[in-house]
Amino acid sequence: MRFGVFFAPFHPVGQSPTLALEYDLDRAVALDRLGYDEVWFGEHHSGGYELIGSPEIFIAAAAERTKRIKLGTGVVSLPYHHPWLVADRWVLLDHLTKGRTIFGAGPGALPSDAYVMGIDPLDQRRMMEESLEAILALLSGDEPVTRETDWFTMRDARLQMRPFSRPSFEVAVAAMLSPSGPRLAGKYDASLLSLSMQATGGFAAVGTAWSVVEEQAAKAGRATPDRSTWRILGNMHLAETREQAIADCTYGLRQFSQYFGGGAGFVPLAAGVDPDKLAPAEFVQAYADTGTVVIGTPDDAIAYIEGLVEQSGGFGTFLMLGHDWASPAATLHSYELFARYVMPHFQGQLDAPRHSHDWATQKRDELFPRAGAAILNAVQQHVQEASAAPADAAGGGGS
Repeated sequence: MRFGVFFAPFHPVGQSPTLALEYDLDRAVALDRLGYDEVWFGEHHSGGYELIGSPEIFIAAAAERTKRIKLGTGVVSLPYHHPWLVADRWVLLDHLTKGRTIFGAGPGALPSDAYVMGIDPLDQRRMMEESLEAILALLSGDEPVTRETDWFTMRDARLQMRPFSRPSFEVAVAAMLSPSGPRLAGKYDASLLSLSMQATGGFAAVGTAWSVVEEQAAKAGRATPDRSTWRILGNMHLAETREQAIADCTYGLRQFSQYFGGGAGFVPLAAGVDPDKLAPAEFVQAYADTGTVVIGTPDDAIAYIEGLVEQSGGFGTFLMLGHDWASPAATLHSYELFARYVMPHFQGQLDAPRHSHDWATQKRDELFPRAGAAILNAVQQHVQEASAAPADAAGGGGS
C-alpha cells in the first residue's frame, strides 16, 4: 500500500495567506523526508478558506523543494479551463518535474466558483467528461484532435511536446458523492480518487465505487481495472495517546467544522455534532466518536485502514486529508507517527526486523556462552602475553 496526504488546503480566515501557503510547502517537504509516496493539492477560487487557485503553479514550487514524492492535483476543475491549454500545461509540468506528477481531474467542488464563471452546476459533470475525453485524445498520439462543444472548440489541435513520462503521466478522476467519477474511471481507464470520506452510501462510497468502475470498464471493452490504482481519502490526527490527540484538535477542528457546515463548504463534517453547543474538547470527542475519523493513536489508524480495506475489497493508496485541526507542530508530529508506525505496518517493513530480533533472542542461551568464552580466552591470552613480555625483554638485554 502507498500513502500520501491531500491538501485542499484548508486555512481558517484571519491569518496571513502567504504564511499559510508557505506552511503547505513546508508540509510537502516534511512528507517527502518522511517517505510518503504522494501529496495532492486542490484548485479553489472563492470562499477564502481553500487558498490554492492553481495547483500546477503550486506543484512547480513544491517540486523544487522536494526530491522523490509524487505531486498530484486534487483536482484540476476541468469546466473552468480550455482542455488544450490544460494538456499543454501538464506536459510542461511533467517535464519540469521529471515525471513526478499525477493529473487529477474533477468537475469543480465549490458552487461559488461555478457561479462566478456563470457555469450551471448541472452542466459541470458533462463538461468535465467532454474535456477529459479531449485531453486524453491529445495525450494518446500525434493525430490532430478536433472537438466542438457548447463551451469549447478545438481545431486540428496537437501538443507541441510529448510528455516526459512514457507513454504519459497518470490520470486520476475524483469521486465525492455522485457516480460520475467511478463511471469515468472505468470508461477511460483512469485511476480513481475517492474523496467521499463522509459518504456511507451511494455510488461513491468505498463499498460500492469500484463495482461501478468495473461495470463501466466492461461496457467500454476494457480489461478488468487494477485496484492498485484506487486512492481512498481518510480523516485523522494522531498522537501518543487518544487524550493528547483530542487536546491537539481543540486548536482548529471547530473552525474546520463551521466552514463545512455553514461556510463555503457544502459537505457536513459530522451529522448530529454541533460545535456551538459543546465545549471544545467535548466537540472533538463527539466527532471522534462518530467513527468516521481517527483522532487517536497509530494503532487506531491501523485499525481504521484495515476496516477500509475490508469495506472496499482492496485499494492501492491511502490518503490523509490535510487540515489545520492541530497546531503546525502537532500536525507534523502526527505525520511522523503515521510514517513511523502505520505505513510500515502495511508495507511489510516490520516483519523482517521483528523476525530477526526474535531469532536472535531465542538463540541467546545457545550463542552467548561461546561468545563469553571467546571474550574470556582473549583476556587471558592478553594477560599471559603481557606478563611474559618483561622476562623476554630482560633476557634479550643480558645476551
